[in-house]
Amino acid sequence: MRFLSYISNMTKNLDQSGLKSIVDSYDLFFIDIWGVVHNGIKLYDNSIEVLENLSNLNKEFILLTNAPRPSSTVVNFLKKMGLNKFFENVFTSGEAALKYLIKDLKNKKFFHIGPSTRDFDLFKSFEKNKVLNIKDADYLLCSGLFDDHSDNLNYYKSLFSEHISKKMICTNPDLIVDRGDKREYCAGSVAKIFEEIKGEVIYFGKPYPPVYNLSSETKNKKVLCIGDNLNTDIKGANIQNYDSLLITSGIHRYEISKIKLNNVIEKYKAKVDYFQTDLKW
Repeated sequence: MRFLSYISNMTKNLDQSGLKSIVDSYDLFFIDIWGVVHNGIKLYDNSIEVLENLSNLNKEFILLTNAPRPSSTVVNFLKKMGLNKFFENVFTSGEAALKYLIKDLKNKKFFHIGPSTRDFDLFKSFEKNKVLNIKDADYLLCSGLFDDHSDNLNYYKSLFSEHISKKMICTNPDLIVDRGDKREYCAGSVAKIFEEIKGEVIYFGKPYPPVYNLSSETKNKKVLCIGDNLNTDIKGANIQNYDSLLITSGIHRYEISKIKLNNVIEKYKAKVDYFQTDLKW
């Protein structure tokens, strides 16, 4: 009960007052993309208004997303959705992973776990090192799930069972994502299976600290992290000692409707400073 009391006292609802009510308290904003700026199908107009206002106030913000592909690929996706600015603000977990892969593993052979029609931009510059047989790989590069095994996590447990000596690089720590009304597994769910059978995973993206420092200079800045995922967006803020704003209409909306916000926050052992149903100015 004491924890619930703490959450109630410390988590402020911004639905009425808007982000503008606290904007002057922060120097830098890390804003999640999928679930906050769009739902995988369309942009949220209120969120774009927030970005416009932050820009007009000369506030620094990073559109920080756990997307397993370079920042430029996500920019092209946003353009197709109708966004026409703020592209220089985009930074992805795939971009962070790519810097590491090129620096430390460029000449190593890898086996790719992920969709055949996406994510190839991630390893375009060293595609010659991709092998088709997992036995021939020096490491595993996980960007998602195979197209024909997108909802069967047990398949991956069997695939990895004899290869736990190889390290896995996970380029998206998210467990799930909502594409419109459809819920899908992400690379983080595959990596979790690998860890459960005692494999070692190197993660790039939220909540792990490197992605924040690679995307922006954070020293001596008051930071607010905005996102819809308690496991990644909010936990990342907690680890870095940044303040956080949870968007409750995102990935946790069904849980919140069933057991209420305070109980969901407690379930994930997170600290949330503010919440909004949708990101609004």
